[in-house]
Amino acid sequence: MGNILRACFKGEEDHGGDHYPYYRPTSRPHYQPQHCGDDQPAAASWPRPHQQALGPHGVAEATAGVAALAQDLLNFESTSMVPEGLGQNVTSSKKAQVKWYRNILEVYKNTRPPPKTPAEAAQLVATALSRIQRVDLEGVLAFYNLPIPSLPAASASSGHHPSSLPEGIQSVLNTLPVNNMCIGDGDGFTAYVDTTDPRESANVPLEVHEMVIARTQARTDRDYKTADALLRSLDKSGYKIITISGEEILTRKYRIRMRGIDAPELEMPYGEESKNALVKLIGGRSVTIYVYDQDQFGRYVGDIYCDNVFIQEKMLKSGHVWHFKNYDQRPEFAKWEREARAAHRGLWASDSPEKPWDWRRKQRRAGHDAIQVY
Repeated sequence: MGNILRACFKGEEDHGGDHYPYYRPTSRPHYQPQHCGDDQPAAASWPRPHQQALGPHGVAEATAGVAALAQDLLNFESTSMVPEGLGQNVTSSKKAQVKWYRNILEVYKNTRPPPKTPAEAAQLVATALSRIQRVDLEGVLAFYNLPIPSLPAASASSGHHPSSLPEGIQSVLNTLPVNNMCIGDGDGFTAYVDTTDPRESANVPLEVHEMVIARTQARTDRDYKTADALLRSLDKSGYKIITISGEEILTRKYRIRMRGIDAPELEMPYGEESKNALVKLIGGRSVTIYVYDQDQFGRYVGDIYCDNVFIQEKMLKSGHVWHFKNYDQRPEFAKWEREARAAHRGLWASDSPEKPWDWRRKQRRAGHDAIQVY
């Protein structure tokens, strides 16, 4: 599962590497397929490469990469080993590379007729590895001297054409599981999106890719001071490397403000209870965010869904938040708040709970007065 950044270069197996061996193919891009005699037919599912005029190395110049890919997949099917040298073109671990070749093999077997041109082979690889980091995909293609296909129109444009989404929605975020520690209160949290998501991959700045590669090399060189500095630089750029199931994933960080509701601040009565209610709803789970706007603090304001449950509705009906009427006039929000009030749920168990916007206004005034006195 894509976007693994923990590189494992030659020699790392002796120092806690992934222990996924390489096999050594011949030099590239001119690859000489191994001859199979009549008594040693190639695997039934693998046709011989398309015959064309041969170049000086005995392989058709136009299809050298296609033949090399076919031979590597044939070898992977029997040995589960990926070609040596691939690790010099990509940033991800051997474990990740094994998964890539498994995916490519599956797509290759289901493709009829098999790819015969570099463009066809490149498209097959791009399809099989659609979820991996763009820089790694380009590395695999370069390894076989294959062209880099254009991003599919839908993926390339999805982040730039809000008109294709329901009215008012600017973008859609599909997050990784939300860490409980990233939930600040009952209406806000920080979320991370895998940069292999088609909506993200085309927008990752080149300098971010370069920092990731430089960090990988620094760790390989055991220069952990530089690696840590690059990690901090990534964080300042709005990106973060997260480890999930032992694999490092490059993610983009988003600060989220839930649209149409306002929760008690943590210092207020019922502030902790409101936060804990949100933790129970989304903590440790992936969420989908329909983004409508950004506020003055740079937070993405949107509607939150988790397991097809509308989170604002749950928070309002249980009495854990207020309807933020000044910024959202949806009648169903007012209705859900009235129901919670009538049932004395959550913060409505109090006769006159303080509005969070009033509390914040008092805090600002108190701070201003303190400055004036000083």
